[in-house]
Amino acid sequence: MAALEIEIAQLIREYHTRTGKWLTIGTVESATGGRIADRITNVPGSSDYFKGSVVAYSNEAKFDIVGVRKETIENYGAVSSQTAIEMAQGGRKLLNVCVCISDTGIAGPLGGSPKKPVGLFYLGLAVENEVLSQEHIFSGNREENKEKATEASLSMLKQRLLQCLARER
Repeated sequence: MAALEIEIAQLIREYHTRTGKWLTIGTVESATGGRIADRITNVPGSSDYFKGSVVAYSNEAKFDIVGVRKETIENYGAVSSQTAIEMAQGGRKLLNVCVCISDTGIAGPLGGSPKKPVGLFYLGLAVENEVLSQEHIFSGNREENKEKATEASLSMLKQRLLQCLARER
């Protein structure tokens, strides 16, 4: 088992010990196809804080299930910071969680363009009234790009959890 999901579990448990509250987590995934949720749920006891995941691979799923606005995808594309943010916000509401992480990207080998190359991923994170996004361009085959995006998503989540803990100190 990789270390990041264990560190995330430890941070969430530490937060719970300090505050008596669980920081609940959810994911809305596109290009990673459920890998982020899989990694989080590999940790025994993750049902204490992980509430669920949506794989919104198609644009229709992004619209109908998660609530991404059609205008967002029309104006910015499915692979964009704006879409990743709306996915995270929609997932936070749908799953009723404290923190929701999302991804959208072009895993490859097809689908890239000069403006949006293969390996381009946007990650989103929604917590309370705050949203964050990150852009990454990974180089690798489809499998490697999906794994790198998963790792980057977990790292983003870990950093946000560290900030939550710092506020409680």
